[in-house]
Amino acid sequence: MARIITIANQKGGVAKTTTAHCMATGLTHKKYKVLAVDTDPQGNLSYIMGADLSRPGAYELFRGDIIAPDAVQSIEQGPIISGNSKLSRLSIELTGKDANNMLSEVLEPFKAVYDFIIIDTPPTLGVLSVNALSAANDIIIPMAADILALQGISQLYGAIKMVRQRFNPSLNISGILLCRYSDRTVLGRDLKQAVADRAERMGTKLFLTTIREGVSLRELQTKKISPFKTILKSRPANDYLDFINEYLEEGNNG
Repeated sequence: MARIITIANQKGGVAKTTTAHCMATGLTHKKYKVLAVDTDPQGNLSYIMGADLSRPGAYELFRGDIIAPDAVQSIEQGPIISGNSKLSRLSIELTGKDANNMLSEVLEPFKAVYDFIIIDTPPTLGVLSVNALSAANDIIIPMAADILALQGISQLYGAIKMVRQRFNPSLNISGILLCRYSDRTVLGRDLKQAVADRAERMGTKLFLTTIREGVSLRELQTKKISPFKTILKSRPANDYLDFINEYLEEGNNG
């Protein structure tokens, strides 16, 4: 039975899509069966994985225009249900009491097929983000090494509490992942402690693994190449593998 992991933060520019990408391709690199799901109207995850954005995907699946298997593109970096700008219409088109649980329902046929389902989300709270939280077993919160990013975490925690209360009481906050981080400055070390304190107040933790900044990972994404396809020369890619190992060692292995 697949473990569904939602990658979310209410602030943009925090390495959310990069984390979703590296988790999907990194778990695939470790021989797990992984499905990526892009619920962000910007479609960034779909783009860097090399998906065809003109093909039916998440939008059509939400609407019930296609059956579940027809939503999946099998591409070099792994299976994906793609997202594009049409997803922005769903806040208007989806109505009724079940509108916030639709993703959980449409993902049901995939749970017996994959070990992990990784969901990328928009950087705003709305019907798409609520659906992604309602469908998830775990949420991972990536955060850029920036004190202002703590504000996004506070907003997200309010949404998580609402989703737990109304739709998904078993939603687990796996932890906060600090990205673009350097421990060579006092500011960086102080920020890490502040994030750890915030995580504790949320009933979760700051992951021990941190993700360093690195140009090579962005270059691979621009070229639509998996960070784990060849010998790893990217420091962030190696960090993400360490993070995946940390996540799996905590018993979150499907």
